[in-house]
Amino acid sequence: MRKIFWLFLCAAAMAQEPAPQATFQPAGNMSQLMINILYPTSNAIFYVERNPPKTQTDWNELQNQAMMLAESGNLLMMPGRVRDQGDWIKDSKLVVDAGMAAFKLARAKDLPGIVALNDQLYTACVTCHEQYRADYRRRRQAQDKAAEKILQEKSKQ
Repeated sequence: MRKIFWLFLCAAAMAQEPAPQATFQPAGNMSQLMINILYPTSNAIFYVERNPPKTQTDWNELQNQAMMLAESGNLLMMPGRVRDQGDWIKDSKLVVDAGMAAFKLARAKDLPGIVALNDQLYTACVTCHEQYRADYRRRRQAQDKAAEKILQEKSKQ
């Protein structure tokens, strides 16, 4: 009788349909994701000292921005956006970690902690951009050279 029970139980377990796979459908391209989500949410952290939160509503808004930043790291890891399974994933997780840390600090109303987090967030952004964004440093170097040339010309006058 026990064997029949176990046989029936195993058959029932095997007959169940597998859980359906989640289907993700990106709504925007990488540029839109960066411009419309990552830049505004990271700027809320980077420039928090310009207009520090004063009220509970301000702190709630900062928490929302930090959570969106953390979740945007997950958006970077969605199928169709992932560039590779190595550094891309690692860099995306840095964004998640920085966003979650900012969220926890905003919940604690720890402004100095959020300011100190800027280096971690900046590193996450720059590390990824240096590797995956074409002309990231070259554009800046060209601007620096142009500024240097102008200064040299002015000093000759």
